[in-house]
Amino acid sequence: MSRNTFWSILILLKLGTIHDTCAIEYLDHISDLTEARAVDSISINTEYLVFTPTSGGEKKFPVLIYLHGAGGGRPPLNRLGMQANALLKGIERFDKGPCYVVVPQCLPETKKGDRATWEPADLNLLLDDLLEKFPIDAKRVYLTGNSMGGYGSWAWGGHSPKRLAAIAPVVGGIGPGGPKDVTPDLKNWAKNLAKVPVYAFAGGKDRVVPAERSERMVAEIRKAKGKQAKIKVFPEAGHNARQLVYTSEEFYDWIFSQSK
Repeated sequence: MSRNTFWSILILLKLGTIHDTCAIEYLDHISDLTEARAVDSISINTEYLVFTPTSGGEKKFPVLIYLHGAGGGRPPLNRLGMQANALLKGIERFDKGPCYVVVPQCLPETKKGDRATWEPADLNLLLDDLLEKFPIDAKRVYLTGNSMGGYGSWAWGGHSPKRLAAIAPVVGGIGPGGPKDVTPDLKNWAKNLAKVPVYAFAGGKDRVVPAERSERMVAEIRKAKGKQAKIKVFPEAGHNARQLVYTSEEFYDWIFSQSK
């Protein structure tokens, strides 16, 4: 059995238990960046997971891009499908589909051998690739990520706000040097993030990336006259707050209501 067939069957079986009468009709693919984009990439895996709705013909659908945390860079790529599964379940449960769900992978090291993190330049290459290959609605590109992926959401949103309809960073730091770091470009990021709807989530007992990091970012966005930024802190949650976020109707209602 091919890896694509295995994961497609797994997704259908797992999600088919949500409703007795229907299953989510999503098939997974492993797609590759074009050769030119792969050459330009810094630390992104040139292969990425795409969960494709099987109905709708040539109709354009929104896309939800999920950025994993620091532990997601190890092979095999297919194991990230389990993280996408939580989002697919939420999309079905709260009736927000069909849409594309895309899970890229940040490798542990850059091509130069440095420690890697999510790079906005890589993510722009990814989005270019998606819009070229799939019938995706460019006005409804949604971004979320957990931990290092939360940082990646802040960074890409602050770098390229016009490309994204909304971002939802989860327990994400705001400095590339780690969870205790604060970027010296905070005000510049905030000015750009004031142009895109933001809903940040954090855990009140998070000792890895304190909630204060997300609170500070939202405060700076509001100082920059951003009127579409808000935050929710789960007071009893730690760094695992994503489990509460990705099972909540509030998350799906908010992000799928946004459009450029």
